[in-house]
Amino acid sequence: MTIATPVPLRGNALNSLGFPKPPAQTRVVVAMSGGVDSSVVAAMLADEGYDVVGVTLQLYDHGAALAKKGACCAGQDIHDARRVAERIGFPHYVLDYENRFRESVIEEFADAYLGGATPVPCIRCNERVKFRDLLETARDLDADCMATGHYIRRRTGPSGAELHMAADSQRDQSYFLFSTTREQLEFLRFPLGGLASKAETRALATRYGLTVADKPDSQDICFVPNGNYASVIEKLRPGAADPGDIVDLDGTVLGTHKGVIHYTIGQRRGLAIGGLGEPLYVVRLDPARRQVVVGPRSALATRTVPIAEINWIGDGDFTDMPAREIAVRIRSTRPPRAAILRPTGSDSATVELIEAEEGVSPGQACVFYETDGTRVLGGGWIQTRERAA
Repeated sequence: MTIATPVPLRGNALNSLGFPKPPAQTRVVVAMSGGVDSSVVAAMLADEGYDVVGVTLQLYDHGAALAKKGACCAGQDIHDARRVAERIGFPHYVLDYENRFRESVIEEFADAYLGGATPVPCIRCNERVKFRDLLETARDLDADCMATGHYIRRRTGPSGAELHMAADSQRDQSYFLFSTTREQLEFLRFPLGGLASKAETRALATRYGLTVADKPDSQDICFVPNGNYASVIEKLRPGAADPGDIVDLDGTVLGTHKGVIHYTIGQRRGLAIGGLGEPLYVVRLDPARRQVVVGPRSALATRTVPIAEINWIGDGDFTDMPAREIAVRIRSTRPPRAAILRPTGSDSATVELIEAEEGVSPGQACVFYETDGTRVLGGGWIQTRERAA
């Protein structure tokens, strides 16, 4: 475990955050969720002598979150972040971003599910709240940069700041940060990205005397109690769980369901249509017809994936870029796979998977990587999928 030690800067030497001035003259806003990762980042930078300012966002109902374990940015977590700041001795602020979070993240989450997609609200939260609104707040506080507890690495390349996967592949969070722009990346820092394991982070928390050293990691989506997406959507969109038909690929009715929002692409359990021979899986959702379309496992295979809203942080102009070999990740839990990226517009493309994947779902992210490296090249959002030929 290596911790940077403050040393006097000479000439054009850079401090550990990449600035040509002493840490004491470098202001860092640390985005503190109340968990062990961001708490360690704040303690580490304060220990190095930086001018640390902690900021915690209240993103959803404070009262409702008090009894919810494994959440972030509400209730106990705000209290934990405040205690860390008091323990280490730096200023800490809590900003009420509940309305922004609801408008930018929760509302789209509900609409995406109603549209038959499987959204990833954590990505939208990073994109629209933490790395947009909070980053601007950091600039307003005259910060030189903003640091977070994400497990990802930022490196300086020939063309500027680059995004790279974390040293610990088990903790890598690049899938959730693909939409970080070049401008944002210049201002952001990720001190934990080079650590070999989460055990090192907890050891640091113990070293700094933080009460959150043994705090469990956040689980599920912060505003979804016990992972019950449907209950949240029904509350936000009354009538969203209208019943309908379960049909096969030819449109034959096989049964009924209690609402499209209860199903996801690739689902097998809970269909209640047994006795039909081979196992059937959800292969498509059709909210307009209130239909859940099922088929054999082979119908899940996908090779051609249309992508929109692409954020490109690789080299060169994306629009003029020829087709190129890359690696892609279509689920946060899956390793990158070989593919060919073919731009079709300024922020759209078709990804051709070398080997077909199962369970490719609209609303999920498709993240681009170098074929033989750790660099993140960007990514976009999966549109209606096409079956493998």
